[in-house]
Amino acid sequence: MTSNTIRTVLLLTLLTIFFLLAGEVIGGRQGLIAAFFVAALMNFAAYYFSDKIALASYGARPVSEAEAPELYAIVRRLSARAGLPMPRLYLIPSPSPNAFATGRDPEHAAVAVTEGLLQLLNREELEGVLAHELAHVKNRDILIQSVAATIAGAIMMLARVGLFFGGMGREERDNPLRGVAGLLFFILAPLAALLIQMAISRAREFQADATGAEIAGNPYGLARALEKLERGVSRIPMLEANPATAHMMIVNPLAGETFMTLFSTHPPIRERIRRLLEHASRA
Repeated sequence: MTSNTIRTVLLLTLLTIFFLLAGEVIGGRQGLIAAFFVAALMNFAAYYFSDKIALASYGARPVSEAEAPELYAIVRRLSARAGLPMPRLYLIPSPSPNAFATGRDPEHAAVAVTEGLLQLLNREELEGVLAHELAHVKNRDILIQSVAATIAGAIMMLARVGLFFGGMGREERDNPLRGVAGLLFFILAPLAALLIQMAISRAREFQADATGAEIAGNPYGLARALEKLERGVSRIPMLEANPATAHMMIVNPLAGETFMTLFSTHPPIRERIRRLLEHASRA
């Protein structure tokens, strides 16, 4: 396994432990068991419906091959190189340049691009972006990030419940220090969950860049595309973007780079480009 894959597994495990601990603090062993089944149910829903929710939230519409022959030709060729079935293609009516992939597995995948992306990039740059999105499909990142977002959201929900009820069961009333510890947990757990979710998202972006460069055959198209996308999103942020789904986009759709890397859904563009070019120099 690559270092990014190992990091993702460890972070997902830590996120699940936080969730189960939140259930245990609220309701003891019964709370832990209930939290486990709630997590399983929420992950099932995320697995089957995240693609429909994401596409609908951006107003994406299916695009035919007659409307976008070049787009279809590029995706068909790259899919064959990656050993993937042809995904469904969607167009987002937004001037902000961006793209994302969604779907529970390669057989149910979809790739969506904005009108602004098609207008901004040349063919090689577009190939780099589409290869990156197909890498997300190949690496099952859609499922991984959906699960991470679902568990993190559940931790935040449980923390609100714990704070509302004070986290004071019989054990907490008998032991005030346990009650204080429980309240601190409910205050800090949502922040920790958010940081872990963001770290998972950044790790998967690095991995998709590397895999995408292999699918495309070189890293230069994607590297130049990332430079253009950074400038393009800074000029025209995607005002309709939902923060809950911003991690799906190839670059942060809200306002470009954030001021704190720990709280960013995406790695810094400069670092992504540096790694791409470093990978090319080793090849």
